[in-house]
Amino acid sequence: MNRIRYCFELVSVLFLMFTANARARGRGAIDFDVNYVVTWGQDHILKLNQGKEVQLSMDYSSGSGFESKSHYGSGFFQMRIKLPPRDSAGVVTAFYLTSKGDTHDEVDFEFLGNRQGKPIAIQTNVFSNGQGGREQKFVPWFDPTTSFHTYGILWNPYQIVFYVDKVPIRVFKNIKKSGVNYPSKPMQLVASLWNGENWATSGGKEKINWAYAPFKAQYQGFSDHGCHVNGQSNNANVCGSTRYWWNTRTYSQLSANEQKVMENVRAKYMTYDYCSDRPRYPVPPSECRWNQ
Repeated sequence: MNRIRYCFELVSVLFLMFTANARARGRGAIDFDVNYVVTWGQDHILKLNQGKEVQLSMDYSSGSGFESKSHYGSGFFQMRIKLPPRDSAGVVTAFYLTSKGDTHDEVDFEFLGNRQGKPIAIQTNVFSNGQGGREQKFVPWFDPTTSFHTYGILWNPYQIVFYVDKVPIRVFKNIKKSGVNYPSKPMQLVASLWNGENWATSGGKEKINWAYAPFKAQYQGFSDHGCHVNGQSNNANVCGSTRYWWNTRTYSQLSANEQKVMENVRAKYMTYDYCSDRPRYPVPPSECRWNQ
């Protein structure tokens, strides 16, 4: 009898813990309108699940996009995204930080569609003071069109880290002391779905098949984990402060285990690295020896 009572009480406790966690997750879901605003393609955006999810769509007439209301000087930015299914060659789904302008800073996740049955590419890039050309591409180890996956960008005074489902896939270190520009301008978080058929798939050889339109991408997770600044200046002392958890020592470099996991992912799933592109860069850019 005591054993039965114990089992019943244990099940009751586990149930209460589960329901408490479920409520906490529910409270943690932030409405899109709190931190973001639609910027283009207003009639191609649909808010779902009481504003906890946004669907971007693209057809021949237009794509769509949104951006954060705030500018940031550092932060850890994550979004859950489900990409357009079926034949999506030429379609670009984007999630990135940008300061905009001719001499902009930018940190990119771009998801490059492909012909049906062929893998979508995850392309990352880093711009500093208007200079980009730092592409690295990966093939995902899952189907990004069938369910949501979490994509993250850590940006702090020490490094930029790209994450896929909490797995680091790329690091770009702050080596300004060695003469390499590092993104430091105030940036907004931007998401978009747009026509990139001139370059996105097989160098622009594969065009969009509009018979599959409208193309649709879903976004979730609109929390705000960044240091707010105005759009003109960045108080580096404030946004580099360790009072923000993403600036603490834990996030100044990858742990030994994270480094090992990243190296494994890059060995198996990276399909292009600008640092190894000798026709394009006969002499590798100087930051390459620091960011392997």
